[in-house]
Amino acid sequence: MTIETRVSPGALPLDYYLLLDRPDGPAERAEAVVVEEFLRAPDWWTVGLGGALWTPAAGWRSSASFSQAMRVAPEVRARVRPVARDAADRTHRRLGGGPLPDERVLRSHLHDRQVFPAAAPLRLGDTRPPDGCHDRRVYRVLFAGELPADRMAGLAARWRPGGDPSGDGMPAGHGSFGDDRFSWTMRRVGGGVAWAVDLTVELARAADDAVGPVLHELTATVRLAGLIPVTTERFS
Repeated sequence: MTIETRVSPGALPLDYYLLLDRPDGPAERAEAVVVEEFLRAPDWWTVGLGGALWTPAAGWRSSASFSQAMRVAPEVRARVRPVARDAADRTHRRLGGGPLPDERVLRSHLHDRQVFPAAAPLRLGDTRPPDGCHDRRVYRVLFAGELPADRMAGLAARWRPGGDPSGDGMPAGHGSFGDDRFSWTMRRVGGGVAWAVDLTVELARAADDAVGPVLHELTATVRLAGLIPVTTERFS
């Protein structure tokens, strides 16, 4: 099946994880490196996911089934730690693999892709853009896992350095990219079984090139706090 994607390979960074030797074990005892890349539709919601696993014994192997297990199997997720590229590189070297290949090479291992069901964006309520705004969109990034209270507080402090004006304690923030405006908040969804970041986008013009990088930055920030991104949906 052909997956229509918005971004060409290399446009956004890959995601990195370590596979620990036991649940919640130390990173220094990790036994494998995992890389992943979400594929995005023309309007930036996710349409697929590619993943690959490296071990000293087997080298690189593409595995959509392992990427799925990271998200749906608690016993697997307990052994997976989201990390930045430099931490993945250190583990790759420690286990005898040498320097971690560049992302162009790593993408060549992501050929076993999980394709997500296609669906039109949900239209919730009045979707008309405000005056002076070309388009208004709402995205939801879903995450699996548990977020310790101290890490949630760290996200809140990063996104709301001046405090929590909403009073609900949830991490939230806002910003702009040129004339485009972005605001986001983190919340519990699915009856408390998952986390989500809801992003509202107000575009000043037809071009939406800033949406992808903003979605990626928000997702990466939450991922490095310990949660595993599952998908990005568009609501309007």
